[in-house]
Amino acid sequence: MNGERELPSPRPPAPNPPLLELRGIQKSFGPVHAVRGVDFALVPGEVHALVGENGAGKSTLMHIAYGMIGPDAGSVVVDGRLVSLGSPRDARALGIGMVHQHFTSIAGLTVRENLALGTGSWGLGAGELPTGGVYERLKAGLPRNALARDLTVGQRQRLEILKALATGATILLLDEPTAVLAPPEVEELYTLLREFAAAGGAVALITHKLQEVLAASDRVTVLRQGVVTLHSRTGEQNERSLAEAMIGDEATGSMKRATGNRQQATGSSEQATGNKQQATGRIGNIELRAGELVGVAAVEGNGQRELLRAMAGLGSFPGLGVMGSVAFVPEDRTTEGLISAMSLTENVVLGLGDDPRWARGARLDWSAARIRTAELIDGFDVVAEGPDVPASTLSGGNQQKIVLARALERHPALLVLENPTRGLDVRTTSEMHRRLREAAASGVTVLVYSTDLDEVLELAERVLVMWKGEVRETPKGAERRLIGEMMLGVEQRQRSTVNGQR
Repeated sequence: MNGERELPSPRPPAPNPPLLELRGIQKSFGPVHAVRGVDFALVPGEVHALVGENGAGKSTLMHIAYGMIGPDAGSVVVDGRLVSLGSPRDARALGIGMVHQHFTSIAGLTVRENLALGTGSWGLGAGELPTGGVYERLKAGLPRNALARDLTVGQRQRLEILKALATGATILLLDEPTAVLAPPEVEELYTLLREFAAAGGAVALITHKLQEVLAASDRVTVLRQGVVTLHSRTGEQNERSLAEAMIGDEATGSMKRATGNRQQATGSSEQATGNKQQATGRIGNIELRAGELVGVAAVEGNGQRELLRAMAGLGSFPGLGVMGSVAFVPEDRTTEGLISAMSLTENVVLGLGDDPRWARGARLDWSAARIRTAELIDGFDVVAEGPDVPASTLSGGNQQKIVLARALERHPALLVLENPTRGLDVRTTSEMHRRLREAAASGVTVLVYSTDLDEVLELAERVLVMWKGEVRETPKGAERRLIGEMMLGVEQRQRSTVNGQR
């Protein structure tokens, strides 16, 4: 893909009976029909992609398969036997493992302790794992005695996958497993999944990245509003057909808008030329200027987290300078961006502090705060019943819209974002990109890091690469392959560091 080594070619589905079948599954949450009569099956030897927009029912379906919630109707069949899953423990006992979109490891426990807790092996070596190629490669670079809170995001994702496999799973359910991985890690993950499938396992893969669906899966099922709209061999589909199944007739228009947005990046840059003389930050000799959309590309663990958080005032980084106000959008919206139990209004107020629109000395005008929160909900197309609902009731995409709306409400000189579209569907991702381009066009400096290199290349006018804590700017117009090599430190000695030259 784009000069990068291709992922292993999908094989045709194995003609074996299913290891897991979900038959006629229905599930509602109050008035919301999350899943409506869905059939889904996993056979040994295959990777089966499950795709759809945020709120289409994908995670709900996998949570039912993992015993986290029960269906209102329908049945679950494992290895030909009708089963009742009362909890994830029941699912694990039947050989079902799950890797969740958000990490489940306990921050204050070590890697070894988290594995022991996940596998129930406290009396069997406290987290000792089986040996073999898949396990050994996942364990590589994962310090067993390190606390989970001290791991990089990529390492925490490895830990989640190890926890699922270490229970002896033959059925593996993965919810957005590549959202926080760099391209080399994505390639390795899918190689491991193919090895797992080749050994007789079955994989269900939830992802929003259509290129990954086409490259890594054998079959694909698409959900839209809780209903199956497509079930096919992956080789019979392309990105357009999958997008149409996901979002209907709007798919073609959405793709055209995405192309237009990429073309608008240059126009936005030209509109903000007058603002670019004003510096809003610097990293070494690299200057960040008003109206620019700057991307950061890096393999996990090379210092990008420390850089972005220092830019946001949450740490220190050598050679760093920031001029003007800063707003920050962290990569984990559920633990750092929002307090799930609080209302949307409370989250907005908490993030903006003593805003004069509602701050009255030591008192808060909650009525004024609710009015402004309702305006943000409307202006950012957030699907929510109102400003007083808990943040936990929103889908991931709508939570991210609130976090971004609150950040822009600060009217910052510099907007810093970590993986802003992690786990978002195609349409919501396009909307987030449009908002960032608009912010840059208005004179805000936008600094965005994404584990998805293609997203960085689509968004950014300038690209900075981090390798072993050093920041280098890529040559103007650099191709994906060159940037990927810089991310891996290839021929690093032939390139200057932190010089700001193109």
